[in-house]
Amino acid sequence: MGIHCELIFGLLPFSSRTQGFGSRRQGCKSTSMGWSPMLPGTALGREMLENGSQAVPGPGGRAPAEAIQHLSVLPSCLPSARAPTEPSVSPNFCLVAWLVLDIMKETPSEGGMDYRVPGAVSNGEMVPAHPSMEKEDDQTLERGQWNNKLEYVLSVAGEIIGLGNVWRFPYLCYKNGGGAFFIPYLIFLFTCGIPVFFLETALGQYTSQGGVTAWRRICPLFEGIGYASQVIVVLLNFYYIIVLAWALFYLFSSFTIDLPWGSCNHEWNTGNCMELQKANSTFNVTSENATSPVIEFWERRVLKISDGIQHLGSLRWELALCLLLAWIICYFCIWKGVKSTGKVVYFTATFPYLMLVVLLIRGVSLPGAAQGILFYLYPDLSRLGDPQVWMDAGTQIFFSYAICLGCLTALGSYNKYHNNCYRSSSLCFLPKGNFCLWHGWDCVALCFLNSGTSFVAGFAIFSILGFMAGEQGVPIAEVAESGPGLAFIAYPRAVVMLPFSPLWACCFFLMVVLLGLDSQFVCVESLVTALVDMYPTIFRKKNRRETLILLVSVLSYLVGLVMLTEGGMYVFQLFDYYAASGMCLLFVAIFETLCIAWVYGAERFYDNIEDMIGYRPWPIIKYCWLFITPAVCMATFLFSLIKYTPLTYNKKYVYPWWGDTLGWLLALSSMVCIPLWIVYKLSTIKGSLREDGFYTAFITSWRTQGFFTH
Repeated sequence: MGIHCELIFGLLPFSSRTQGFGSRRQGCKSTSMGWSPMLPGTALGREMLENGSQAVPGPGGRAPAEAIQHLSVLPSCLPSARAPTEPSVSPNFCLVAWLVLDIMKETPSEGGMDYRVPGAVSNGEMVPAHPSMEKEDDQTLERGQWNNKLEYVLSVAGEIIGLGNVWRFPYLCYKNGGGAFFIPYLIFLFTCGIPVFFLETALGQYTSQGGVTAWRRICPLFEGIGYASQVIVVLLNFYYIIVLAWALFYLFSSFTIDLPWGSCNHEWNTGNCMELQKANSTFNVTSENATSPVIEFWERRVLKISDGIQHLGSLRWELALCLLLAWIICYFCIWKGVKSTGKVVYFTATFPYLMLVVLLIRGVSLPGAAQGILFYLYPDLSRLGDPQVWMDAGTQIFFSYAICLGCLTALGSYNKYHNNCYRSSSLCFLPKGNFCLWHGWDCVALCFLNSGTSFVAGFAIFSILGFMAGEQGVPIAEVAESGPGLAFIAYPRAVVMLPFSPLWACCFFLMVVLLGLDSQFVCVESLVTALVDMYPTIFRKKNRRETLILLVSVLSYLVGLVMLTEGGMYVFQLFDYYAASGMCLLFVAIFETLCIAWVYGAERFYDNIEDMIGYRPWPIIKYCWLFITPAVCMATFLFSLIKYTPLTYNKKYVYPWWGDTLGWLLALSSMVCIPLWIVYKLSTIKGSLREDGFYTAFITSWRTQGFFTH
């Protein structure tokens, strides 16, 4: 009986093991062997109910002494701090909650055993994971929390609002029917983006754990979800910061009177280079082979790009130094955890908006801007019949909202338990420069802020593209690009046309650096948080966390050097196309929603959220978790497999077969974590699934949804 009890608690979702704390709906029964929680719908629970006594001690009573032996079935992750300090507050509390709390209130006598739950908080005091070592090593550091809600809001905003808002969304909008693209985009936003965004944030706050241990505590069988997300984050840390190295190179190149990409009088320029605008004079270009100095600076000066991935060539040492600087800045932004991160985001999350507004004003004032904006927004409803449009909308939501990466879970884990993650605080400005906290920002508002930023960035981009197309006398479709080429070709072109262009170039590329920087260091923070929470006794010591961040930074820097060779751009695109692709994120999202909604229980998770914030969120989110989100993600995932096309660079270079194979290995490295972990977990548990409680765990969860009545 005792073995079966341990097995059931090892497989059941976290809340099933702690019903007295989460939903407060389960009762307890007494057996001849001692006091144990009764799990409804399990054979063990029925047996205990039939053979057990109905006697339940009162608030001042004591449980039998032999009950202590059954504390071994309780997981070490019981959130004791989230239960009331007195069991008599509610008669519906499970007896095991009363027992644990009653024992925790007592200080163990000298030489006695401490039965308090390791890692929990009792009366404001952290219970060490290894109590016997408390006197030997008292330098275990606290996990830390945000100083205020604004730091959390700005950190989330900095993470989800990044370079993808500038260089991906506007292009997808133009490509997929202009204004008509907003129809599938908004559908995916409300059915996938907001529900999963809120799920991950609430999960982190409820468990106070990072991206791996949060899933371990919710349901150990699906811990692979956490590993999958962290593999994606590791790969993302390798290549995303490369964009910052390019931006820093442009930034340093801007400290001159004449911008180097503004003319053709440089050693890297070819005979086909032609200046399209100079000193407010324009002229038509008749040569079909003509190139602009902006493109030649990007391809021949910055990248020195080779003719294929098979020719990596030499390392670009100038870019290597820029990458080193980027990692140094990233390191010092997070080396003290949320204490330093919370301060940095005040600047990194707000300054890019100032520069975006400036460039928007300049862009819409250029000749030809109206044609570009019309091209950007003109609705082509016939495009809605193309499934590719819907897939692009779905993948863009996952790209721009940083979901399925564990970042939102990590950021939410530093919130206070009763913080209203459904409706957080934001900053508003009062007259005379005063500040106030306005309780009007919630997860929906943050999502709309992200989408609104993408929408406004489209005006800034296509106003400039309209001007460029007018200068060259070509359709806008020929100058519209997506990805790094847009940020390092279209925007620099706009900066050249501004008065005091070096000044504006510095401001613009500083904006690009800051847009990518907060997304980068939050991803690193997410990875470090996951590692520290997995091994708290090792890393939650003085200077250990800083050392871990340093090791992660050095390793990521060394791997990133491969992408700074002459053929590194091809490697960069492999990572961008496969490693953190929409396919991987969709796969993780499917299992996240299935785990929460069907294994752990959507109704149960709503009980947990209600315990945190004091009320139940809008019911439609729960039904999205149950039905809509997994169905939409599954359909989009399958369609992306069916419509898969091999990667190309610049629509001309086709990758060799081994390049595509390497890309698929990058994609599978994260996706296989989930099924492999499930197989590993089941193979290491003795007995059948029905005997070990896995079957009853599902039945219990489904009963809470109302699918089974008996």
